[in-house]
Amino acid sequence: MPHSKQLSAKTWLDRLECSSFALPLLFALSMAETLIVPIPIETILIPWMLSHPERRWTIATVALAGNITAAAIGYWLGVLVMDQWGDTLIGLAGSAESYENFAQQVRENGFSAIVAVGVTPTPLQIAMLAAGAVGYSFTLFLLAVTLSRSLRYFGLALLVHFAGDAALGLWRRYSRQIGIALLVLAAVWLWFAFR
Repeated sequence: MPHSKQLSAKTWLDRLECSSFALPLLFALSMAETLIVPIPIETILIPWMLSHPERRWTIATVALAGNITAAAIGYWLGVLVMDQWGDTLIGLAGSAESYENFAQQVRENGFSAIVAVGVTPTPLQIAMLAAGAVGYSFTLFLLAVTLSRSLRYFGLALLVHFAGDAALGLWRRYSRQIGIALLVLAAVWLWFAFR
């Protein structure tokens, strides 16, 4: 049986960092978080940035690129298939009421509504579908998503820059407990979302 140190989060992050697939995997995970799995990618970004602070800007950039790519796909799903598969897509992304409320917000406040959703860890799925379905400008949509998600991901990188050593100490001390708590929260959320 492997020694428990070999199974630590730090060891896993070090192995990930050495892999040639690390950044493409992050890109794919960021896309998945935006399109399908509304569990914040920060659960991966924060420990990775803490463990490898020299790569924090690259990590933030790759996560942003995956997010923007997925947001563009989600927008075009809203444009092209909402009439045919809208109920199914809305059911996967949230509730019809959430969709209708946000669609109205996009009609009234457009850019600021999308920025507000993008800055928070709120899932972006409803915003993408609604923006596409109501015909909001694709360019302004991408600009709003890029601005808001840049604030999130590069804000994390700045946080790691300024609070890195103290935060890394907490991460090293409590990473297993934090990981277990995040898994439990994700499982509870999935249970409530899909029951």
